[in-house]
Amino acid sequence: MAGVSDWFSIGSTVACKTCYNKEIEGEVLAFDPQTKMLVLKSPSSCGRASVNDVHIVNLALVSDVQVKREVSPTGGDPPQSLNLNRLNTRVRNQVEAKKCIVKSLQAGVSPEGQKLFIAIAKTIQQITWSGPNIVVLNDVTIAPPYKLDNVHGNEQSKAYNHIRKVVEKHEKDTAIAVESQQQTMQKGSSLQ
Repeated sequence: MAGVSDWFSIGSTVACKTCYNKEIEGEVLAFDPQTKMLVLKSPSSCGRASVNDVHIVNLALVSDVQVKREVSPTGGDPPQSLNLNRLNTRVRNQVEAKKCIVKSLQAGVSPEGQKLFIAIAKTIQQITWSGPNIVVLNDVTIAPPYKLDNVHGNEQSKAYNHIRKVVEKHEKDTAIAVESQQQTMQKGSSLQ
């Protein structure tokens, strides 16, 4: 493996030939010297200028590596540091959301109930399951079959009215999606 250095500077241009004789050339986004993993960004293979291809290359499996353009590691702006608190919060929120979905599966909730739960959870964080019932803001309960008539709570509260609007919109969106799917299936069967 000719030309492999102990370190690749971020921003440098590197070309390598994989064990499948595929040529990859791109800008170095990351390099881990312990695992010899190199991340390269190259122009999009689909031709769109707004996106890039990203290749993760195991240098232990390449036959040739060449540094086409070296960038000084001290030059330029230092990489931005990660906001670990923000990342940890996002991870925690995603784990909680997945736990709620798992709870719905364990409770034997219908797919319609799960979809409604997810639709509400996109905008309201205080949502949970109580058996097969969806409980929102500890004030509004939606019972199976999860239709507008199944929304229960204090009818004078803003939360109740808001949840009814969300359920109504979800029902309309679902009906439109089902109708669109049926039309697509009808078109497909008429072509046969």
